[in-house]
Amino acid sequence: MSDPRLIVRHADITTLAVDAIVNAANSSLLGGGGVDGAIHRAAGPDLLAECRRLGGCLPGEAKVTLGYRLPAKWVIHTVGPVWTGAPHDDGMLAACYRNSLALARALPARTIAFPAISTGAYRFPRDRAAAIAVATVAEALAGDDVFTQVVFCCFDEASAQLHAQALANL
Repeated sequence: MSDPRLIVRHADITTLAVDAIVNAANSSLLGGGGVDGAIHRAAGPDLLAECRRLGGCLPGEAKVTLGYRLPAKWVIHTVGPVWTGAPHDDGMLAACYRNSLALARALPARTIAFPAISTGAYRFPRDRAAAIAVATVAEALAGDDVFTQVVFCCFDEASAQLHAQALANL
């Protein structure tokens, strides 16, 4: 039985009223395409100014900024792996989720939303990424009473279905 705090939504992550949203960023943290660009546009220029002071981010790691014009108070930026098919890709993706949750826990955020990290331009297979995301978050939440809700926010219905299937398979 899956954790009732884990939910899947087909939505635009920039519109969610949660404590923190996770940005699938590139290593510069200075904006880009996909969810990264959408978050930067919605948050406004202050987000870019704060990101410039962070000095980038390595794959698997996470850094936090304020949310500025977003409904979310914070943005947690994480850099997912570019899919190569190598054994370390899965572990690097899981690290994005674990490190983002650790930062959120310290803020303290009680609600958080994740996009489907690395599944766009970084070409991580969407079904594999959904399974890793759900399993990693479920494991991190075991015995945790900090988070009241974790949203897997999917930009399209196909991704939402893959995440829902991964939740059902827990």
